[in-house]
Amino acid sequence: MHVPIGLPWGLILGALILWSLLAFASLFIPKAPRIAPLIFPLGALGALCVAAAGLLALQGPPVTMVSPLGLPGLPFHGRMDALSGVFLVLFGLTTVAISLDLTGYRAREHYPVVARIGVQYHILLASLTLVFVAADAYSFLIAWEAMALSSYLLVVTDHHTRGARRAGFLYLLIEHIGALAILAAFTILIAQAGTGTRLVYTFAALHASHPDATVAGIAFLLAFLGFGAKAGLVPLHVWLPQAHPVAPSPISALLSSVLLKVGIYGLLRVTFMLLPTPAPWWGLTVLTVGLLTALLGALSSAVQSDMKRLLAYSSVENVGLITAAIGLALLFSAYGLKALAALALIAALYHCLNHAFFKGLLFLGTGSVLHATGERNLGRLGGLIHRMPRTAFMMLIGTLAVAGVPPLNGFASEWLILQSFLKATALPRPYLAMGIPLGAALLALVAGLAGYVMVKFYGIVFLGRPREARLAQAVESGPFERAGLGLLTLLCLAAGLWPAGAIALIRPAASLLTRADAPITISEAGARVEVAHAAYAPAILWVALGVVALATVLVLRARFSQAPRRAAVWNCGHPVIGARMQDTAEGFGQPIRRIFAAFLAVRSRHPAPDDRVPRYGSVVEDRFWEDLYRPAARGFEAIWAWTAALRPRRIAISLFCVLATLIVLLALAP
Repeated sequence: MHVPIGLPWGLILGALILWSLLAFASLFIPKAPRIAPLIFPLGALGALCVAAAGLLALQGPPVTMVSPLGLPGLPFHGRMDALSGVFLVLFGLTTVAISLDLTGYRAREHYPVVARIGVQYHILLASLTLVFVAADAYSFLIAWEAMALSSYLLVVTDHHTRGARRAGFLYLLIEHIGALAILAAFTILIAQAGTGTRLVYTFAALHASHPDATVAGIAFLLAFLGFGAKAGLVPLHVWLPQAHPVAPSPISALLSSVLLKVGIYGLLRVTFMLLPTPAPWWGLTVLTVGLLTALLGALSSAVQSDMKRLLAYSSVENVGLITAAIGLALLFSAYGLKALAALALIAALYHCLNHAFFKGLLFLGTGSVLHATGERNLGRLGGLIHRMPRTAFMMLIGTLAVAGVPPLNGFASEWLILQSFLKATALPRPYLAMGIPLGAALLALVAGLAGYVMVKFYGIVFLGRPREARLAQAVESGPFERAGLGLLTLLCLAAGLWPAGAIALIRPAASLLTRADAPITISEAGARVEVAHAAYAPAILWVALGVVALATVLVLRARFSQAPRRAAVWNCGHPVIGARMQDTAEGFGQPIRRIFAAFLAVRSRHPAPDDRVPRYGSVVEDRFWEDLYRPAARGFEAIWAWTAALRPRRIAISLFCVLATLIVLLALAP
């Protein structure tokens, strides 16, 4: 397919101009509210342009450009290749659904709030696009900072509350820790590249610098720290469960679906395209952190009773799975196993797409539930399938996809990740060939916990009876919200039922990163990917599931062919069974809290002996927050108090101390 070179850049430029105009127009919403209904649908149009540009980038060779913007002698460079194309498609399609949901969301908010969201949201979309197409360290870091600041302002939309300000500060702090690490990594690579050209800061120059093993290892660790902070990897994941509950639900969907993937994109771009052939310890480091992140995210998600915190920890789990697959790809690349590295990268990128679709669906659906009921606490919900049947159906697709139920998209990508683990027996080191496939058992545990969490989430929210009388007043979400949910539902179904199409979309990126081909074979039995003999055929799976279901029905009919007997259900001696007697979120999570207590920080509340109305409860905190961040905060507070006590109270004494210090330093200078 011939793609005109200027067309992808024309689409990107058109989207950037449109979003800039929409951000400017949003300032006038309080005085001209008639423009409010147009802001977010037009933003969706820009997202479609970005998705189209990504598809074009996947069809042809990389296209580059040099922008006159920037400082004198330091212009911005852009590049769209297959890796950029995958993430532009992911970003564009997901943002269309989020923009549609925001169209309905703005009708429920005051015009000043809508104006703030309109400005910050479209600036964030523009900066995300620039991150994905930047081809030099200078423009990449500027776009990165714009993305961090605009997303911070969206997180603190409800800045009047202390929780929102606290979560926003933590988010911005970890963002800038990551940005400093990325800046240090680029600085090391630029210094290694030399000073023979003014354009030494471009990615092409950094790729051609060929740093030695020590420099490359330091740059890798810094890049992994910086991009891992953005992706939400352990132990820098603590901002996720804090930011998601306080942000508006469409913004939570954008944070989870797209912003976490920016960290994955940066990690792939630097480790595979800017640094030399990876060392084996790089892959082991990434793999270990990824598995630990996945396990911690799954355990923490299982014991949550807040809908958005539950989904936030689920995002931590899925990012861990993606990172583990990238670690395997680095290991395979280190030993020259390019086909297996392509398999692992296809699995990672496929799960990036899938996670964006099903987690965006769940966060938008949670926003609809929150709007209809005013509740995030699972203990106060229930029975909403009768009040919100359309939302319940689309949320069911999302929960089944997260749980990895075949043949939905979550299963398809997790199956390929599992294949990557099992193919590690081809590694030439015996301890790797024997040890890494055991990670498949941990992957199975994480997948089982994910299914457990989704049963809890969907069952408590939508099934059973309403736990509060006012839930009877809940109404279905609006048409724009349902349109956004419907688009993501269709994408979940398409990516699961047609894996060959999704993998064909991803294959050029995996080939670019590993310089290996990953052929696609289509047979009568269904679509199949063949990368080192890994396969997934949805048609055969559909037939197998149908045969099992039919056989189960026939066996049950033959076994219980007699007419059923009817009798009253034993109700444990209670005369009346009410909605409060249903299983709660805490009840679902109790086995996990007991079995994995060492990984969780549980605070239990027990009543005093003389309490007339005894109340029991427990709060599950993040172990890293309790054991790492709180002690560190107390230490910094103690240091600050000590230095404040030493500070002179008179300005004259302070100036004298500064002058004396300068004199001593000048005297000691060579």
